Amino acid sequence: MLRTHHCGELRSEHAGQTVTLCGWVHMIRDFGGAKFIVLRDRYGITQTTIGPDSSEAVHQLGAELKSEYVVKVVGEVMQRPDGQTNPKMATGEIEVRVDQLEILNESDVPPFTPGQVEELPNEDIRLKYRYIDLRRTEMQKSLYLRSRIVKTMRDYFAENDFIDIETPILGRSTPEGARDYLVPSRVHPGNFYALPQSPQIYKQIMMIAGYDRYVQVARCFRDEDLRADRQPEFTQLDLEMSFVDSDDVLAMIDGLMKRLAKEILNLEIQTPLPRMTYDEAMERFGHDAPDLRFGMELVDCTDIAAECEFRVFRGVADAGNKVRGINVRGVAKEFSRKRIDELTTYVREDFGAKGLAWMRVEDDGSLGGPIAKNFAPEILEKFKARFEAEPGDLFLFIADTWEVSCKALAGLRKRLGAELELYDPSEMHFSWVVEFPMFHFNEDENRWDAMHHPFTAPRDEDLETLSEQPGAARAKAYDLVINGYEAGGGTIRIHQNTIQQAVFGLLGMTESQANERFGFLLDALKFGAPPHGGIALGIDRIVMIFGGLDNIRDCIAFPKNAKATDLMTDAPNTVDQTQLDELAIQLQEIESSNA
Repeated sequence: MLRTHHCGELRSEHAGQTVTLCGWVHMIRDFGGAKFIVLRDRYGITQTTIGPDSSEAVHQLGAELKSEYVVKVVGEVMQRPDGQTNPKMATGEIEVRVDQLEILNESDVPPFTPGQVEELPNEDIRLKYRYIDLRRTEMQKSLYLRSRIVKTMRDYFAENDFIDIETPILGRSTPEGARDYLVPSRVHPGNFYALPQSPQIYKQIMMIAGYDRYVQVARCFRDEDLRADRQPEFTQLDLEMSFVDSDDVLAMIDGLMKRLAKEILNLEIQTPLPRMTYDEAMERFGHDAPDLRFGMELVDCTDIAAECEFRVFRGVADAGNKVRGINVRGVAKEFSRKRIDELTTYVREDFGAKGLAWMRVEDDGSLGGPIAKNFAPEILEKFKARFEAEPGDLFLFIADTWEVSCKALAGLRKRLGAELELYDPSEMHFSWVVEFPMFHFNEDENRWDAMHHPFTAPRDEDLETLSEQPGAARAKAYDLVINGYEAGGGTIRIHQNTIQQAVFGLLGMTESQANERFGFLLDALKFGAPPHGGIALGIDRIVMIFGGLDNIRDCIAFPKNAKATDLMTDAPNTVDQTQLDELAIQLQEIESSNA
């Protein structure tokens, strides 16, 4: 070993010992007679000192040092004098007097300095020079947190008798959701593998094979549009269990969340975690993954709107659509017309709402604002009662379709909850949303799509009416929600061939199409498939939430940017014609979008 200790290790009890440290030059402070060089590695920082007692050779080398040089230091651990300790540093009670100094490697001037970043450069710079960015303490903490979370997960499932089984990366393309990433086969020209969007079918087959409890930290791939909490390649904690119902799966994950909260955050949470149905979540919060750290629930005023003469509200109600709102308490005087206009633009541009109506509660309890004069006194009183009005409250209304009212009000609620600091960002809230619809109607293609995936079992009571009323069918499906993020989703699976065939039919697949895409699964279901179910937890997203991060890329070592590009390696990129010829691939020239 080149070193005897790491840079976060030395304390007062090491005083008098001769040690060897290796690390990067984190900071240099020159006071003429003495030069302080702070060294950094992933464990921490230690101050080393080149002083009057150091040799001329050490002084000469010390004069050459620059930020991010890699050095080796040999010296004696010294107790810092009274008044010169640094309580902000774990090693702040000591320093190392440099007796020997060796430059192991020099560094060009970095595009930014990891140890002295007051304001981070733009994300593209950070991703291009990821090896520099990963030296930052914040990034090291995120990746260490990730490692701890994954280890805790593995330990928990090992204790609960799960078998860790790897499933293939190169599989068959079975498109039913996001686009697949395709891999051409050299051995079978014109044929392609697909990278897995999830190990879904493989883990179901493991249950059919009798393995009872499967778990895997699985790499998954989806060719879809990106955002701050989504990546084209991601990692999930994937599990499946046989002879279980929904309660068994939820109880297993309740135990995991309790363990993670305690070991990672030193937080005690109560289990079983609270549950609400999908219908309740959409009615109260407009979203199937609501942030329950604060209130501001949606208020349905459609029945009141149907009684009024205000054409905007009455017309929406008469058309069978919704008039709903939220009560932003105590901000009526604080919110200027300009700010309300900004919120109006927000719901129009981001959610397609036609507009945003509002009323405020005056000090005397009356309702004011530009639309208040359109309502009879008795209607205004009904609004006040429905919103449980108090002086200073602000009512924000969306009058639109059910879907738009959900999206716009959920977006407003999320934005205002953060802007008004209605919750403690360090608070953690875990819950379940259950009983999702089996299907949602795809108006663009005039067909039903699976809400989760096509292998989801319907609730037993909906089996008889599944074909006649697919839109009313409820699934044995459940999502884990943490702080307003979907942290995981799962279902009880269809384990009978006839029901699986029927669901494929409802999704518009002919029998031959179903056999072409999923014949191996349909065949397997004929050979004694047990009742089974499972869940996939997004490891990247859970680390982001537990770490209090805003961007999922900050807890992944080498992420892609918003255009699915690795800026450090410049991937994706072109390949040699020889490689294309071996794969029997001919490229087609695509006109530039700017042409």
